[in-house]
Amino acid sequence: MTLTLTVSDDVRALAPGFTHVAIEAHGLVNGPSSDAGSALLDDAARRLAVRLDGRAPHEDPHMAAWRETYTAFGSKPSRTRNSAEALAKRALSEAGLPRINLLVDLYNAVSVAHLIPVGGEDIDRIEGGMRLIRATGEEEFVTVAGGEETVEHPDAGEVVWCDDTGVTCRRWNWRQGPRTRLTERTTSGIFLLESLAPMPVAEVTAAATELAELLAKFSPGADIAVRAPESSA
Repeated sequence: MTLTLTVSDDVRALAPGFTHVAIEAHGLVNGPSSDAGSALLDDAARRLAVRLDGRAPHEDPHMAAWRETYTAFGSKPSRTRNSAEALAKRALSEAGLPRINLLVDLYNAVSVAHLIPVGGEDIDRIEGGMRLIRATGEEEFVTVAGGEETVEHPDAGEVVWCDDTGVTCRRWNWRQGPRTRLTERTTSGIFLLESLAPMPVAEVTAAATELAELLAKFSPGADIAVRAPESSA
């Protein structure tokens, strides 16, 4: 079954240079972070350093475009960074990149190396299709704060990913909810790479190809399909 992904007209109007590439994968094998996954994260940090050549992540033109878009829907990008900028900042720090689990480590490595927001969702935990919309403020986002499950509501006009149950990711790609995240029990996933102009569509496609190859390497025999890029231009 193919998971449907839709982008609302309101979001397309907000970010006409938005492109996303999805990878749908079934028969995945996940597990704890491994030495191989850790090596990929270390290599991604090195590739990022070469790419930035001494600049801060937010000075990259692609990250600057995301900051402008976050500001346009009412978020403060210096406080709520897009996922790629947040990971890049971690990658360049003494702490380095976090190790989560194998599948998350793989897509985080691609995100950092290419400076592209990449997310992964467990298809078996998604209700209906996924939609990128501007929130009314009534939607529910179930998250964890202080070790306790809590329900938040996005700001009116905030860009969110959601399914039939509620919000799966707030502020476009800032914070994913725990309900649909990839766990060590995940066998089917949807991976989403998101870009804005001025990043060429060819670069997003190349990053998706790299991730698909990594998924195939670590989950031999998995059914992996890379969808054609979808743009808002």
